[in-house]
This record gives sequence, structure tokens and C-alpha cells, in this order.
Amino acid sequence: MRLLSVIALAALASPALAQQPKPPAPRPLGAVEAKSVELLGAVSTARALPGGKVLVNDIIGRRVLLFEKDLATFTVVADTTPATGNAYSGRAGGLIAYRGDSSLFVDPQALSMMLIDPAGKLGRVMSIPRPNEAQALVAGNGGIPGFDAQGRLVYRAPPQLRFGPGGPGGPGGPGGAGNQVRVEANRGEPGRGGLPAGFQMPDFPDTNAVVRVELATRKLDTVSFVKVPKFKMSMTTDTSGRMMVAPTIHPLPQVDDWAVLADGSIAVIRGLDYHIDWIKGDGSRVSTERLPFEWRQLNDSSKAVFIDSARVAMEKLRENAQRQMAENPGRMPPAMAEGAAMAGAPVMIFRTEGGPPAARGADAPRPRDQTGPMNFQMPAIKLVEPNELPDYAPPFNQGAARADMDGNVWVRTSIIMNGGPIYDVISGEGKLVDRVSLPAGRVIAGFGKGGVVYMGVREATGVRLEQARRVGSTQP
Repeated sequence: MRLLSVIALAALASPALAQQPKPPAPRPLGAVEAKSVELLGAVSTARALPGGKVLVNDIIGRRVLLFEKDLATFTVVADTTPATGNAYSGRAGGLIAYRGDSSLFVDPQALSMMLIDPAGKLGRVMSIPRPNEAQALVAGNGGIPGFDAQGRLVYRAPPQLRFGPGGPGGPGGPGGAGNQVRVEANRGEPGRGGLPAGFQMPDFPDTNAVVRVELATRKLDTVSFVKVPKFKMSMTTDTSGRMMVAPTIHPLPQVDDWAVLADGSIAVIRGLDYHIDWIKGDGSRVSTERLPFEWRQLNDSSKAVFIDSARVAMEKLRENAQRQMAENPGRMPPAMAEGAAMAGAPVMIFRTEGGPPAARGADAPRPRDQTGPMNFQMPAIKLVEPNELPDYAPPFNQGAARADMDGNVWVRTSIIMNGGPIYDVISGEGKLVDRVSLPAGRVIAGFGKGGVVYMGVREATGVRLEQARRVGSTQP
């Protein structure tokens, strides 16, 4: 998001959009009303509960905590200790608002959803309705899963891809479902180079389906299709067996986003012209007018500046990931693996064998799967050419939309003010009713009634949870 401020300096107003009404001037968020004493690894989702309590999913610390109203004290709902009865998960889990004030904790590793009552007590366990799409139920750049007015689970489904010799779905090739890709290789087998002969990466789609599924019957239907970043990836190995995965990154994609409102209606926010397609609780569909926005035109010079700035920033991320891999041999950096999964990008799972088939014997048992890469080297950053950037800076990126508890959709725009993001607050009628400026370093994690906003703010040793309120909101 900070990279977009580079564009703002060089951007030109669009004459074609000059007649569009101007959006309201941004207003700062209200003062912080409470701040957690406890430090967290991350604040992925904050779920407001009766009495001012808030349930928080810490995906880095792998804990679910129930904070009291003042955020000073808390109880542990789920943690990372496998010996206890309230274990979290082996990787990042999800927290979804369920019926009434209950919640569901999604464990994508165990393919289960555990009920959490308003008091933070764990209840019955349900199976994930579509196991291959478990990771899509973990909130991230793919959107915040929720339930519609008929009680159906809504989420953005990952693309259905198969990888194998001869290309996607090739005969005899190892398959991958959802956004999970399994690559089988034989370490030490002459001539294999670590990948099956003829292995090809597929062409990733630029749209995903937003779906809804009934938990009881597992009946699934498509709500809408949303535009997602076009993902290109190639994989090669050298003679020593070192694997190289080379993604080509588009740092300024034109995308759509979506959100489930408090009444169960669904908003699909279109990035091309910034309007909303609504799927109401009764099943009716309506589109509202374009929202006012300061469109910024990109000329050749500003596109080149943006690509150069993006390359520098991403190179720092690459170096950090390579350092993490050096410190933890045989393991994919958590931010790389789980961040890609939540963004809807493929998660690479490498399966390695101890030697050629002849050495193991035809009937020898196969070794256990290993989730770490073998001699994996982070590739150099590859970005699209400047001329592939859009002519106008998109109004938002993926993962920008969240619904509050007062019937509004908040969209994190591409505009930066004083180092912090600007959010558009859009009513259920599709009207831009407010613009809110967040302080630098804050990320919205959830909402409470009466304009309450929960944020995560990173400090030197961790992340704290903050509670503030939108100015002018009426307290419940």
C-alpha cells in the first residue's frame, strides 16, 4: 500500500472522470479508547461479543484469545499446546462469525470447524464442507468468510488446478486440488533434476468464484465471479537438483473484492469502475452507481517509477525470506507459505524421496511427506513490464473490503494520508457516507456496534490490539 503513494506524487487527474462528484474529505478515526496489555504476533480477525468483549485470532502466535472490554485482561480459548484440550492448529486458523454471538474456529490442518460460544467455551466440532478448500476459510486477501441470510457459508473459492507431466491434469501426474499444489520428486535419482519429466506449470485464471455452501447438505452454488491478480509461475531445476520457482508479479493489479454484511447480504465491489453489485438476503440482485473516487492517471514515466519502487520493496522481502530459510533449513518461511495461501496463490508442497527407486526397492515403503523444500533457493524478483500496468491506479487492492456491524462496507483505498490508509465507508444502499483516515501502522481487524473499530498496531516486540470509534457514530 505504501508504494501507491509514489503514484500519487506523479499522477494526473483524469479529464474523462472530472465530472464525477468529489468524495467527502477524509476524517481521522476517533481517539483510542482501549489498548491491549498483551502483545500478539498478529491480529487477523477481531470478533465483537456482548458486553464489549472481543474474540481475537492471532495467526502468528497461533492463539485465540477472549479479551475483556478494557482489553487489559483475557482468557485463552485456543493455544498451540497439543497436550491441552484447546489446541489451536499446526498452521494459521480462521475465525468466522456464526449464528447469534457464536463463532467458528477453522482448523485447515485437521479439516474441522470448532464452535465457540459467546463465553469463549469450545463446543461441538464440524467437518469443513469442502476439504480441498479449507485454506480459503482462513481470512486474508481472499476475503472474510461469513454467512448469508439463509445460513450458507460464503467464501472465495480457490482455482481448481492440476499439475503434472505434460501440463495441467497430465496423465499420471501428481494432482493438486484447490490452491494446494503437490510436486513429487526423487532426490538423488539421476536425470530427474528434482521434478517429474515434462512437468509444466498451468495457466492460472484471473477470476475466482465467490461461492456459498449449506453446511448440512454441502450443496454449493456460485454467488459471483471476482477478478483476482493474474498469477504467473515457472519452475526449473539445475543439474545439482536445486529448484527455482520464478513468479512474475503484478504489483498494481486491477481486482474486485467482496464482503458479507451483518444482515447476510453480499457486496461485490468492482475495481474497474468502483461500483457495487449486491446480492440481497432475499436473493435479489441490484447494482448501485459508481462511487466517487479521485482517479489517478498513470503515464509511462510514473509506471516506470512505480515498477522500480516495487522491485526495491519486494527484493527486501525476498532477502528476508531467504534468511528465514537459512535459519530454518528444510522449512518454507511461514510468511511465504501462509501469506500466499491466504492471498489465493498456490501453496507449493514438496515431497522428496530418499533415493532412486532401484535403491529403495519396488516394494519399499514410501517416506513420509515433508513440507519443506529441498535445496530451495528464492528466485530473483520478476515484475511485469511497465506497459502492463493499468492506465489508472486502481481504487483498491485485494483484501480491501470488510463489513462492520452497522450495515456498512469499509474499503481500504489506494490513497495514503500521513502514512496511513484511507477507508471509504459505504452504506447498504451503495452510498459513500464517510471517509476515514487511519493512523500510520494500523490495520483494521474487526468492528463492534456503534462505530467501534478494532485494529492491530505493530510495535518493536509484537502487535497490540487497539479499540477506537468512528467519529459521529452513535454508541449502542
